[in-house]
Amino acid sequence: MKTLKGLSDIRRYFFKNDTPIYFVSATPFNLLGMDEWVRRFTFINYIDCFDGAHPHVVVPTEKPHSVFQSIEEINNYLLTHEEVVDLIRRNAPARGPAGHVVFLFFDEETERICKELNLNICFPSARLRQRVDDKLETTRIGNEAGVPSVPNALAPVKSWNELRAVAEKYGLGEQLVVQTAYGDSGHTTFFISDEAQYREYAEEIEREDEVKVMKRVRCRGSALEACVTRHGTIVGPLMTELVGFSELTPYRGGWCGNEVSANAIPQNVRDRARESAFKVGEALRSRRYKGYFEVDFLTDLDSGEVYLGEINPRITGASSMTNLAAFAHADAPLFLFHLIEYSGVPFELDVHELNERWSNADNIDGWSQLVIKHTNKEIAQITSAPRSGVYQLEPDGTVRFIREQTHRRTVQREDRAFWLRISTKGNWFYEGADLGILVTPGRLMGKGFHLRERAKAWIRGMRALYSAEDVTQPSLDEATRVAEAAGFKML
Repeated sequence: MKTLKGLSDIRRYFFKNDTPIYFVSATPFNLLGMDEWVRRFTFINYIDCFDGAHPHVVVPTEKPHSVFQSIEEINNYLLTHEEVVDLIRRNAPARGPAGHVVFLFFDEETERICKELNLNICFPSARLRQRVDDKLETTRIGNEAGVPSVPNALAPVKSWNELRAVAEKYGLGEQLVVQTAYGDSGHTTFFISDEAQYREYAEEIEREDEVKVMKRVRCRGSALEACVTRHGTIVGPLMTELVGFSELTPYRGGWCGNEVSANAIPQNVRDRARESAFKVGEALRSRRYKGYFEVDFLTDLDSGEVYLGEINPRITGASSMTNLAAFAHADAPLFLFHLIEYSGVPFELDVHELNERWSNADNIDGWSQLVIKHTNKEIAQITSAPRSGVYQLEPDGTVRFIREQTHRRTVQREDRAFWLRISTKGNWFYEGADLGILVTPGRLMGKGFHLRERAKAWIRGMRALYSAEDVTQPSLDEATRVAEAAGFKML
C-alpha cells in the first residue's frame, strides 16, 4: 500500500475516498461540512435540520421506539432501522468492511450492532473512552502528564461535615465546587458555600463513590481540540467558551458556545494551553488512545495559572468551530487526521511543523457560535420555527431570513449568520431544550467576556422567530415526548 506523504496526499486521498463513512448522531451539527472534504461521507440523523435539503443527510422514517434516555440509544435505534441497514448494505464495497462509522457518543451495544453490520468504528473502544471521560480520571491523567488542575481533592463525601473536613484537610477554603465523575458540567458541577446549598445537591453527591472537591477560583474557560496520531499529537486553536449566560442556557455551568479569535486570549495563555494539550495527548497515547479529543482549560484571573478542566475523548460541540477555521481550510480539518489514523493507510506527517503553523495567530480567523436553549420552565408546543439557513440582523434588531443554506462559510459579514435549527414545529419548549445553533463571523463577547449587544440582538431575534401554543398540561403521550427530549444532551 502506497504511503501518503504529507498534507496534499492526505487531502487527495479523501477527495477520492471510496469507502463509505457515516456520522451517526441526533443531528449533523458536530461534523457539519465534513462531507465537503471527504467523498462518500454521509450523515445519518434522527432530526432533519434541513428539511430534506442537505444532499448528504439521511433521516429514516420514524418508527415506534421506547423513550430515549441517551444519545447512545438514538444511535442504536438508527443503526437497527431497516432503512439505515438497507443503505449500509447497498453502499458496502465488494470486499472489506461495509464502511467506517463515527459517533458523538456510543456504548458497548453500539459496538455489537456495528460488528453485525461489518462497520468499522473509528474511535477507541467505548470502555476506554468511558474511562478517559471520567472527570476524576481526567485529573489523574493531567497529574501524570504534568498538567495541574484547580487545587482539589478526590474523596468520598457522604455528608456536609465530610465535605467540610475534606476542604479543611486540603486547604480548599469555604467556597467550593464539587463535580461528579460523569455528566454534562451544567448538570453535575455544584457550587457550594454553605450547608443549605449542599443539601440541594446532597443526593447526587452522596450516591457517588468519589467526587472531585475543588477550591472555587475566579476563572475564565477555554477549550482546545487535538488529535493523537502515530506521529504525535496535533493541536488546534484555543477557543473561548461561553458558559452559563442566562440569555442562552438555564444552567449556571452550562456550555453555550465558543469563539475562535486570535485576539481573545493572551499569547502566553494560548502557548501554555497548547503545550498542556500536547502533554495530555501523549499521556493518552500511552494508554493506547488515538484520535480526536478536547481539553477544557480554566485560567485563574487572580494568579494567571492555566488549569486543566476536563478531557472529552471525542468530537464535541466545539468541533464545528475547529474544523471551520481558516487554518483548517488552508491545510486540512483536524478531523481529517482522525480519519486517516483509522483508515489503515500508512502516512507521513511532520506534526511539529503543523503545530508550529497552527499556533501562528495569522492563521486564525474570527468566528463565533451560540447554542440557544429554551431557558424557561414552562412547557409549550412549538407552532413555528426558523428554518436552517442564512439570516440577516437588521438595524432595528429584527432578524430576517435570507436563503436556505447548508454551508456556514457562505456567511461573510457580521450582520449575517448561519442558523442550524434543532427544535422545529411540533416539538416542545421545555427548560434546556436546544432550539438551534447560530454561527457568525467575529466575536460575540467583548471586554470582560460579557455578551456584546450584537450577540443579544441575535438571541432576541432568533427567539422571536419561534412561536408556540399557550402553555398547557400535555397529554401522557405528549409528556413522554417531552421527557424523551429532556432526558439527554443533543449536542
